[in-house]
Amino acid sequence: MQPKAVARTHTLSFSPAMRAALIGLMALTLVILQTVMAYAKPESLAPLAEKISPSVVNITTSTLVEGRTGPRGIVPEGSPFEDFFREFQDRDRGDDDGAPSPRRSSALGSGFVISEDGYVVTNNHVIDGADEITIEFFSGKELVATVIGTDPNTDIALLKVEADQPLPFVKFGNSDAARVGDWVVAMGNPLGQGFSVSAGIVSARNRALSGTYDDYIQTDAAINRGNSGGPLFDMDGAVIGVNTAILSPNGGSIGIGFSMASNVVSRVVDQLKEFGETRRGWLGVRIQDVTQDVADAMGLQEAKGALITDVPEGPAKVAGLKTGDVILSFDGVDVGDTRGLVRQVGNSAVGATVRVTVLREGKSQTIAVTLGRREDSGSDATPEDEGTPDASEAPDVSSLLGLTVTQLTDDMRQELGASADMEGLAVTAVTEGSEAFEKGLRVGDILTEAGQQKIAVIADLDARIQAARDAGRKSLLLLVRRAGDPRFVALTLDEE
Repeated sequence: MQPKAVARTHTLSFSPAMRAALIGLMALTLVILQTVMAYAKPESLAPLAEKISPSVVNITTSTLVEGRTGPRGIVPEGSPFEDFFREFQDRDRGDDDGAPSPRRSSALGSGFVISEDGYVVTNNHVIDGADEITIEFFSGKELVATVIGTDPNTDIALLKVEADQPLPFVKFGNSDAARVGDWVVAMGNPLGQGFSVSAGIVSARNRALSGTYDDYIQTDAAINRGNSGGPLFDMDGAVIGVNTAILSPNGGSIGIGFSMASNVVSRVVDQLKEFGETRRGWLGVRIQDVTQDVADAMGLQEAKGALITDVPEGPAKVAGLKTGDVILSFDGVDVGDTRGLVRQVGNSAVGATVRVTVLREGKSQTIAVTLGRREDSGSDATPEDEGTPDASEAPDVSSLLGLTVTQLTDDMRQELGASADMEGLAVTAVTEGSEAFEKGLRVGDILTEAGQQKIAVIADLDARIQAARDAGRKSLLLLVRRAGDPRFVALTLDEE
């Protein structure tokens, strides 16, 4: 009888110190592996490029322009090239009268499909003025596009093509989630060379160029002419920006490109799709940032908020907002500066009633304002109806704070382009090198308020200066108007 096999289990025994050391080593190894995985670059962007390429398009526009007259080049008389240029010049003449023939001008750009039924996003400047727009897909197929709507303020245009089958498309991502240092991919038609991919990182956020609603992502992914309107992707293949502009001394990419943030673009696209135009909220105030010297002059603890410089006819005036109010919050969101407020108001719904918290004469109060529509707004303020000083009396002249001022007369109002009922003091001289001169005050400016109180005569200004000193303030806030445009300036008070 054969003996039975006996299964034996060998058990290794470790001392408590050895077990603790082993556990620590395993934990350290795990941390290192996680760190390497988090920071490792992808081996290749090819899978991502293959996934998103079918939704990116080349855009060709054609515009009929008037023919040119005159030589197409500057050639000395008797030059051997004279006949050559004359031949091309003669081709411009479309009839026996020598009238120039109209010609077609072409331009190139990029775009991307955002829905299977053929909506395409691009830059407004790519298609502006075009009478023919052709969309070329990655497959080589071409379709004619129509313009659904445009928004010059954000340089965004929405196009539409009709296809016989659903089109590949991409979705917008959350641009607010993009961090400086995140990898991004730009796609488009640079310099007319066809579909091209470039990669880089997010270099900066919240860049402003020149527009009221600017919110650009800065990237070092190569962007050149022809990339305009193309998408900027994150590593998940979501569009987080529309490539719009580059900063370059030579016209080529030097690694500073700007893409309009997708959270701005998506709101614009939704409105263009629904209305064929944008419909932005409108508060109806002129504002400026609260600088530190302005904050000191107003007795504010922090230099933040938006200072109202004028309230023309509109929603704010109806609601009771006033010049000199500092807007601290809008619809429950704190206001840091004017740029943030403008963007928030623009993103609000037309007709919505919002709560605006302002600081007025040192006290906080909340006012309900029903927003109008920015696109329907007027731009000029209507001066308040107040008494006009007697022009027959000789005005007083005084030199204060580096300024020489005099009471307004009818002749001065006409000369300075002021309304007939405006009250204030006209600046007749500014001491060079003074704080007033350095802050931009010039002859012809009109002072209408001092210390957030209206002034009509020099005695009013004297009283405001004394009141500021009595309150222990080191500067005085002046409301200055130039060609009707208001702004606040804080000037340091001399010690008595």
